Amino acid sequence: MAGLLEGDGIKKALRWLGERRLEAPGATRSSLIDEAAMRFDLTPLEVEWLLANWRDDAVTPKAP
Repeated sequence: MAGLLEGDGIKKALRWLGERRLEAPGATRSSLIDEAAMRFDLTPLEVEWLLANWRDDAVTPKAP
């Protein structure tokens, strides 16, 4: 499946999701993925992959 996810759209979406999570920590994970899908014209397969694999807690700063 990795070969199917090598487009620029998914790479840009992942970068944008990380930045957006920091800017809007209250936004839901699914709403961010939906917005990324529209912004970067992601395929249904790419959206499915994000829903299954993108962990927004990985980019949220942890409290000391």
